[in-house]
Amino acid sequence: MKKILIILVMLVSLVACNKEEKKIVIAEQYGLAYAPVQIMMAKGYLEEALPDYEIQWAKLGNTMAIREAMTADALDAAFLGIPPYIIGTDAGMEWGLFTGLSRAPLSLMGREEGTLETIKDGRIALPQPGSIQHILLSMAAERSFADATVFDNQLVTMKHPDGMQVLINGNEVDYHFTSPPYVFQEAEAGMHEIISGEACFGGQFTFIVGVTNKSLKEDDMAYQALSNAINKSIDFIKENPEETLDTLTPLYNLDREVLRSYIYDFGIVYEKDIKGIETFVDFMYRNDYIKNEYTEEELIW
Repeated sequence: MKKILIILVMLVSLVACNKEEKKIVIAEQYGLAYAPVQIMMAKGYLEEALPDYEIQWAKLGNTMAIREAMTADALDAAFLGIPPYIIGTDAGMEWGLFTGLSRAPLSLMGREEGTLETIKDGRIALPQPGSIQHILLSMAAERSFADATVFDNQLVTMKHPDGMQVLINGNEVDYHFTSPPYVFQEAEAGMHEIISGEACFGGQFTFIVGVTNKSLKEDDMAYQALSNAINKSIDFIKENPEETLDTLTPLYNLDREVLRSYIYDFGIVYEKDIKGIETFVDFMYRNDYIKNEYTEEELIW
């Protein structure tokens, strides 16, 4: 919580300085699912479209930090999973979903082979309660044990890079529910998949979506520029693999050909389509993660 408060103070200070200037602050998190955002940053698409705006970028460790920052008016746009977006909406946040970003192979990984029935005593690292990883695990628990909360007392909050390190090298956790590239690296290090995200969900779903606050939505030029920049970045990844690797390889400290396989061969899909909202809402409402039901029309700008 102290780290979140420090980040929040820093972001608020960015907004407070020169408040009369046009400024957009955008946050991402960790992993290859955010590659279009990283391309957008590197290529300067938003800066090119909005020369009169100051564009600032932040990387935050989890969606709690994103919600805190956006509530404090320190963020204008962010990229996160569908469930924490729904939780924020249910808590009264005035934000809206404007794009899908990616689908990706998520997995619960462990040091030993196992099943949901055999992991009930282990410690499970994931970004935070209410994250998409937590909700997926709860979906699997409901399906297998008729109780979505079976694993809740086993959760350990960690950023993905930290979760990977302690799973492979330490003894603080026994399992890690994670996303690319960490899930691929853990498999290469000899970790075992306990269950996949799609098996938890029961099909395909959008992993990462983009949201904006109300003031950015009402700024037609900026809102359209952000949407267009996401389109350009997704197209760039599809059409320019070599330049994409030039841009992303230094960011991930990975071998170029390994990164190529992660992005283009292992099931990551970058797209603006949004899948799975109603299924998430139905599950989360039924299990008291949210107090209200929502339609897609209510959740997408």
